[in-house]
Amino acid sequence: MKAISYARYGGPEVLEYGEVEDPKLGPDSVLVRVRAASVNPVDWKARQGHLDAALPAVFPVIPGWDLAGVVVRTGPAVPEFSEGDEVIGYVREDVLSFGTCAEYVAAPVRTLAPKPRRLGFEEAAGLPLGGLTAYQVLHRLLGVRRGETALVHAAAGGVGSVAVQLGAHLGARVIGTASARNHDFVRGLGAEPVAYGEGLAERVRGLAPEGVDAVFDTVGGDALKASANLVVPEGRLASIVDPAVTDYGGAYWFVRPDPTDLRKLSDLADQGVLTIHVEETYPLDRTADAHRRSEEGHVRGKIAITVPHP
Repeated sequence: MKAISYARYGGPEVLEYGEVEDPKLGPDSVLVRVRAASVNPVDWKARQGHLDAALPAVFPVIPGWDLAGVVVRTGPAVPEFSEGDEVIGYVREDVLSFGTCAEYVAAPVRTLAPKPRRLGFEEAAGLPLGGLTAYQVLHRLLGVRRGETALVHAAAGGVGSVAVQLGAHLGARVIGTASARNHDFVRGLGAEPVAYGEGLAERVRGLAPEGVDAVFDTVGGDALKASANLVVPEGRLASIVDPAVTDYGGAYWFVRPDPTDLRKLSDLADQGVLTIHVEETYPLDRTADAHRRSEEGHVRGKIAITVPHP
């Protein structure tokens, strides 16, 4: 099959497009014909070797953890899906090796859920990692409730844009940090936008003088420090990028595959609660360009990878 792969850590130039071995289908896995994947910052951080201490690489590595596609075949221990089913997946295993930037993926059934019918394949491929991250942080760590005020950083990004929509759906008042060009976009998602950078705390206090009940940090550094001073005494603080959050009494989270959570996200998309904005789309053979674009930052929503099939 055709795939993107890299045989060593490095920059986007290590990504190569070409033939690789077809995936082997295990008893608990589903062979998926990939129609679309997406690029997340963790993909190029892994390519650079920053995840090696936790997720060792078995080279060559096919990058990507998000997919949307069609079931081709199922393992003998998988009654949940059938040939022809449309699925989405956050296909992360315990090593870096068999990712989703490929024509076919043998995905463990624990990583999959039905694809939302309302979303196209490119949009659906942008839901799993970002959606699961937002869902798990809001529900498991922050426990955001109706009537509370939640601050979401990078509210126009792949994770933040879903967190804003989920927070609003939970009945919270959501304040979202974003660049000026994204304020209308963030407002359309259901948040009150504020500019990030110097003076952030004062701008948030202008909207919420008493402070906020929950903070979802996706930036780290100065934004995290400022956020810690904005949380009310009984409030909660969580970060997905900066382990130093524990120094402020908060919690750090690394998203994990969960088919129940993923199915809930799919249902919310079909109900019209969640939308996924795809800012740019690249064909599979230009995945290196997609990584470069992601590394530049300031992506509104998601970057999708389309996977053509003859």
